[in-house]
Formats: sequence, structure tokens, C-alpha cells
Amino acid sequence: MGNDLLASVIRIFNNPALDEEGDDIIGRIYEYFLGKFAPAVASDDGVFFTPKSLVRMIMNVIEPARGTMLDPACGSGGMFVSASDYVRDHGGNPAASMMFYGQEKVDYNAKLCLMNMAVHGMQGIIKSGDAANTFYHDAHALDGKCDYVAANPPFNVDKVKWSAAVDAGRLPLGTPKENKKHEVPTSGANYLWINYFYSYLNDHGRAGFVMASSATDSNAERAQRRALVEAGAVDVMLYVGNNFFYTKSLPCTLWFLDKDKPQAIRDKVLFIDAQRYHTAVSTTLNEWTPWQLKNLSAIVWLYRGETQKYRELLGAYRARCAELAKLFAGQAVELLTGIAAAGDFASAHKAMLAAIEEQKSAAKAEVEALPKRQQKKRREELAAKTAELEAAATEVGEAVWLVEKFGEGEYADVPGLCKIASKRDIQGDQPADKSSWSLTPGAYVGVPPVEDDGVDFHERMGEIQAELSHLQAESNDLMATINRNFRELGL
Repeated sequence: MGNDLLASVIRIFNNPALDEEGDDIIGRIYEYFLGKFAPAVASDDGVFFTPKSLVRMIMNVIEPARGTMLDPACGSGGMFVSASDYVRDHGGNPAASMMFYGQEKVDYNAKLCLMNMAVHGMQGIIKSGDAANTFYHDAHALDGKCDYVAANPPFNVDKVKWSAAVDAGRLPLGTPKENKKHEVPTSGANYLWINYFYSYLNDHGRAGFVMASSATDSNAERAQRRALVEAGAVDVMLYVGNNFFYTKSLPCTLWFLDKDKPQAIRDKVLFIDAQRYHTAVSTTLNEWTPWQLKNLSAIVWLYRGETQKYRELLGAYRARCAELAKLFAGQAVELLTGIAAAGDFASAHKAMLAAIEEQKSAAKAEVEALPKRQQKKRREELAAKTAELEAAATEVGEAVWLVEKFGEGEYADVPGLCKIASKRDIQGDQPADKSSWSLTPGAYVGVPPVEDDGVDFHERMGEIQAELSHLQAESNDLMATINRNFRELGL
């Protein structure tokens, strides 16, 4: 009865009328409910549902096109869905070109994954239960055979049996140290996962995964990081700030490995610190917008020498700017359209902000001129229009952010944001030092320069001191007046 009911529901939604609204409508409906479900049970023993923007960033860097993808901690299958979307967005057919394999110890997560793949029309094999516990089993016999590995494994797991994990193999970077008292890996299972992701790749494979930030400079596992760097397999390290997960505020790092990096960057690693670059959805949740994802991806393109992709992004920004110009009224439309065609995003952004301020002033005057009973409705209508214009300006602001840093398409290290480091940089002056072989982005990109606000510090401090002295004198006079009044009242 349960299967019949599910089939009936799918038939209700899967019809030509809904297909006209866009492809994969069933998948989008499922994703909506999964998104509502995820915040309620977003973590369990180190397991976290992966936010969509993080998953999409992983796909943007590993660029799946065709072949075999494995997620050995697949959860509800978000990596597979995003990979499928990426292939489709780039003109491919994931059903024909990709085969997905997953391992998931928790049965109900595996069932969610299977449903997710079914409604997206994806080909894949998911194994679950104890036999799919990646620490002890290569359930699909894919060691050394994957074109892509993508995962968000549970962080800092401290219940793995060290001896059993060692016996299971797939540790090409070396065996993580053992905490002999508890018979578990010293630094949790983080470096077991990193070993697996590297081991599963074939000779041209790429991996992208989420990892606890502590793993980038764990002293106990320094030798394994060294092995990765010396193999030339570390491609990009991207630090993510707080509040990207639904119920946890912890930061993380996205690791990207590539066994077939171009020779020009074979001994280099791109470090990105994106902790200051995001959009606040709420006070407890951040994300990357689609344009922010494109901008971060553009840094990777320039590092790889793929300048044509960068120029295509600038073209997309110009087209979008011209489209957004139509939202504005009067002469602003013509002005913004011309600016957009020239690709002068900074001027377009400035003009948009000025037009928004004019819109707010005009809206205020219009509302005040109306009878009281009409003011609330009209104020809400005009506020919605202003919000639409502000969103447009924000989009163009992302183009300004990108062009200010990389112009027409030439990579440059940006303090506080990105740096290309050589193997020698990562090795450090003394390879035996604890600080050597670190893969922490912040250790390389540094901090952004402090903007000069035009205020003379000493002059301003003098003004503040004078103001405080004046307020203190007023306070003393007030206290004297209060005491005198009390005495006059005989108190």
C-alpha cells in the first residue's frame, strides 16, 4: 500500500503541465521538504546536513562532467543532486554520463538518498548498514577507480577502532597515529577520511569535501599533509566562516584534491579565506548567493589559467546589469543601460544607489500626501519596490567586488582573501617545525588592509576627551542640584 501511494503521488505531480514550469519539478519539491526537514535534525554525533551553497561550491571546483562519483558518507544524497544539476547546467545529461555510488551507515539516511536520486532520475547504487561503514569497508570496490569524490563526512569522530580501520586499508598517506589508551586515532577520524578521499581517486580524479578546520594544521597528522603536498595533489583550500550549518556555528574548510593538476600549478596551492564573504540569511545562518559562488569560482578559474570562463562571467554580469536597469524609473534606465553596456559596474552601482535614495524620498512624500487610510497599503507597496531595487544594486555590487580585485581577468593575490602558495611556502623554513606543512588558508592570505576612514586619530581622541569632560561637568552640576533640592526638602 505504501509503494502504491507513493507512485500515485508521483503521478499526480509528474505531468506535462508541471514540466512546462521547468525540468525536474519532482526533485525540486522533494528538495523543498528536505530543506524544511534538515534544520530540525541537522546534526547527530558529528553528522551534519550540508548547506546547498557549500555543496554547490564543491561542484564548481571539481567540475563533474562524466564518469564515476563516490560519496562514502552520502547522507541524503545532496552531493549527487548537486553534481547532477551541475552537469545539466553545463549542457550535459547526467543520466547518461554519470554513475553515482554512495555508502551510508544509517539506514534511514540511505532511504532518503535513494528517494532523492529516484525523483531526480539519477543512476546510482547506495549501500547502507554496517557493511557500508566506510571506516571498515570499501563497499563498492572503488579504491583507485573514481573520477570524482565529494563528501561531507562526520567531523572529529572518536569511536573508530584504530586497528580495524588500519586493517581495512586505503591509507596511502600513512597510518593516523593511535591513542593507545582508547585504541582510536589520536585526532579523531578526520585523516582516515582524507586518506580515503585521496585513495579512491583514479589518476585524473578530483575530490572536494568538507572538513573540520582543525584538520588543516593538526600536528599529529603533519606527515600526511606533507605527503599530499609533495604529491602535488592539493589543489584549493577554502576556509568557510561560522554559521553555514543549520544548527551549528562552527567554521569548516573545503578541501580540493586533484591527481592530474596542470604542470604549471603542480607545486602550487590556492588558498582562499572566505570568512568575510557571505550573505547573512538570519542572525544564525549564512550562505553564498549564486553570484558569490560565481565570484569564488572565478578566483579558481584564474588560478588555473582559465581566463575565458572569467570573461564569460563578466559578460553575464553586463547582461544582468542591463536587465536590472529596467527596474529603475525615468532617466536612470537610459543611464544605467549605457553604463552596463560599457561594463563600468562601479558607476552603475553608484547610480543605482543614488536612484534608490531618490526613490525613497519620493516614496515618503507620496505616502504623506495620501489620506491616512491609504498610507499603510501604499507604504508597503513602495517598500517592496525599494527592496527590489536594493536587491538589484546588491547583485551589481558583486560585479564591483570581483572587478576591483581581478580587473579584466588577471589573477593577483589579495590580502585577506586569496594567495597562491608554492610547495616551498608550505614546507616552511624548517620542515620539522610544528607550523610547517600547514594547510590553513589564514596562514597564507593574511588579513585585509585596514581602510583609511579619513579621521585623524589624535585629533578625534582630543575631541572625545573634551566631550567627556563637558559631560562630566554637566553630571557634577546635576548632582549638586539634586543634593541641594534634597536639603531644601529636609531630607
